[in-house]
Amino acid sequence: MRSGLSRRRFLQATAAGWSLAALPGAVRAQDATQPPPRRAFKPDEHSVIEAVTIEVNARPLPSFDTRDRARVRFGSLEYRSGLVLTSSFRGFGGLSGIRLDAKGERFIAVSDKGSWFTGRIVYRGREMAGLEDVEASPLLGPDGRPITTARGWYDSESLALDGSVVYVGLERVNQVLRYDFANGFTRAVGQIVPLPPAAKRLPNNRGLEALVFVPKGQPLAGTLIAISERGLDAQGNIVGFLVGGKTPGQFSVRRTDNFDISDAVLLPSGDLLILERKFSWLGGVGIRIRRIPLAQVMPGALIDGPAIFNADLGHEIDNMEGIDAHVTEKGETVLTMISDDNFSLIQRNLLLQFTLMD
Repeated sequence: MRSGLSRRRFLQATAAGWSLAALPGAVRAQDATQPPPRRAFKPDEHSVIEAVTIEVNARPLPSFDTRDRARVRFGSLEYRSGLVLTSSFRGFGGLSGIRLDAKGERFIAVSDKGSWFTGRIVYRGREMAGLEDVEASPLLGPDGRPITTARGWYDSESLALDGSVVYVGLERVNQVLRYDFANGFTRAVGQIVPLPPAAKRLPNNRGLEALVFVPKGQPLAGTLIAISERGLDAQGNIVGFLVGGKTPGQFSVRRTDNFDISDAVLLPSGDLLILERKFSWLGGVGIRIRRIPLAQVMPGALIDGPAIFNADLGHEIDNMEGIDAHVTEKGETVLTMISDDNFSLIQRNLLLQFTLMD
């Protein structure tokens, strides 16, 4: 095998090293006082490095069950509408978390490439018809620079809202960033949220996957609930954390049927909905939603609840990673789910809505 370093280059490099070693001590000391240059990370081709308005195309999904197009009831949920989202903008995709306003119209979403997506869902009657006013922008770190280029952080997987404050969970590095959208909206600078040491020890690709902020009037008010995708305790259950609030600590979610956690949302009733998924080469993809009373969640607890929704590849699903809930003017509780296409040609960005019937 031919060496990539020629004899001539070797001699030049060696001579350069000798020359540096021969420099006077004063010169070397002066160089040593200079701070090291900032490390620059090359942005991923799908990372957003500056704010830009984009166009998103939406194709309707008139039914959810590919085997029975007339079916609308699935467990405790009733299908309302769905969209397949595409865009010519290369940074669009990887949608991993979503939060909507009280009307279910304005949305904030994150891509696992360290990007914000904001915009508005357009409805035709009660059915989603498309997206408008969509903007993509980078998540900024404490230094005001995009987290992907300044720190090499990505895998922004989860969102939680507390008024104008937005929390973002970064799975790969097990960090949570806090943004105050009152200070610049998506141009706000993220601040690192202190987490328990155990959270930092989660597997870097099975780390923090779901965030829920508990509002006033609920048990655990003022607490940020952070749940891992598949960080397991000694009994093989999924680890979660209570961050801040009056009773911080650690708890577990009972793991069954090889499901991992992908997101969670708190209903106005005080129940926690946990969105889960699983994949195997033989069984394919499956998703599930479990309903758990918030009162179960406390330090040291092992929480569990019944499945209210199950779906597989016989349904219009993909890698479903985000869930949120809002209540319509008619009093209907609507669940919105979004999928992460992993920027793959064989996966889709889906936006689905269901009415919670029970």
